[in-house]
Amino acid sequence: MLHDAVVNLGPWSWWILGVVLLAAELAAPGVFLIWIGAAAIVIGVLSLALWDAAFWSWHVQLLLFAALSGAFALAGRRFYSSRNQATDEPNLNRRGESLVGRTATLHEPIAEGRGRIRLDDTWWTVMGPDLPAGTQVKVVAASGRDLKVEAA
Repeated sequence: MLHDAVVNLGPWSWWILGVVLLAAELAAPGVFLIWIGAAAIVIGVLSLALWDAAFWSWHVQLLLFAALSGAFALAGRRFYSSRNQATDEPNLNRRGESLVGRTATLHEPIAEGRGRIRLDDTWWTVMGPDLPAGTQVKVVAASGRDLKVEAA
């Protein structure tokens, strides 16, 4: 059935596949199917020109489609990854790093290199030199959920 549809539709089968893939990208965006759909449309354009050529078998079409899909996906990834733009909030989703430079009072003393502070509405585990509770400390680095502090 599928073979008959491809034979009857000829080069338009690639156009249909490309449009279906582009529509699927719209329905479930992920910026991936767009490149495969674009490759199908390019094969459709080539098929319109080369459909009756002896070398333009389905084997050649599939190999070229696979190669173009990979090439377009890599080119698209490179294009989108190079578009990292500077932002006015570089630590927006890195809460620990956004606390570097702030000062707080030790709630629990730093003993054996670990203690606790409260910044805003969160309790943070801190690492640093042994200090008594009540000491003002400055956050100098963030490592995961732990903050590195020194006496302020």
